[in-house]
Amino acid sequence: MTQTQYNKKHNVKTIFFSDKDKKIKFKATKKITMISIFINFFLSLWQIIIGFLSQSQGLIADGLHSSSDLLTDFIVLVANKHSHKQPDAKHPYGHFRYENGASLVLGVILLLVGINMMWKAFKKILNPSEISDIHIAALIVSILSLIIKESLFRHISNVAYKINSNMLISNAWHARSDVASSLIVTIGIIISLYGFKVFDSIAALIVGILIINMGYKFTYKSFNDLMDAGADEKTLAIISKQLLEIDGVLNIHDLKTRKSGDYLLVDVHLEVDGLLTVEEGHQIAFFARKKLLTNSNILNVMIHVDPVKI
Repeated sequence: MTQTQYNKKHNVKTIFFSDKDKKIKFKATKKITMISIFINFFLSLWQIIIGFLSQSQGLIADGLHSSSDLLTDFIVLVANKHSHKQPDAKHPYGHFRYENGASLVLGVILLLVGINMMWKAFKKILNPSEISDIHIAALIVSILSLIIKESLFRHISNVAYKINSNMLISNAWHARSDVASSLIVTIGIIISLYGFKVFDSIAALIVGILIINMGYKFTYKSFNDLMDAGADEKTLAIISKQLLEIDGVLNIHDLKTRKSGDYLLVDVHLEVDGLLTVEEGHQIAFFARKKLLTNSNILNVMIHVDPVKI
């Protein structure tokens, strides 16, 4: 009996979640991303226009930050569409790494946006005579933007954690970085309105630093995932404990994991009594695999059975 025949006979699925679960996750991601696109489009347009009219470099920087959100939202939509395609001959484990690639692109975009903001703000700080007076309208828009961005962050993060999407979580924290930048811009504008005009450019400089820091974190994590970084020690300990609780498993070794989107691919060797028959050893491996696939973050499990003397 081949592995495929055995899987069909015992109703073993290669992927732990149902088509219904995948559709729910896909629809939830698409819906929240479309909401984010709508909000960020009008918010960035509003901030940039008022920023130019009120002569606030900080507000313009915040508007460009919101524009970067718009671009990242489109990337999330594309990745969400492609990552949920069914496995095929060339991609037997599915297409979930589209999400890792999308997160990497998000990080690079944030790095470029942040560097550009820092450079422009730094030039203004070195030439304070070029800084214009700021109109009170900049403060009003900045405060309203702060409220809208915080609400958007909370909504995205709630959905992201509910459906367990690392890509959406990254996008949510990108939105939270917007909240921090809007707060800094608001403070800078208030101080500038009292006559210290350079603080508007200082606020823009700080926003640039925050964006660079966030971009570095996303880039570093996504790059590691694409380079087959393994799960953390806590997750490995949970997997080991589950396997060692199975009757017939004497020990385990060579436990390895790697990321595919939000999920883990697991490889492990099980040590069993060498006097067992091939069928008995296979049954132990079958139950071990089935047990691990009940974990919501495990996509597939490959098990090798090693006979040992007892």
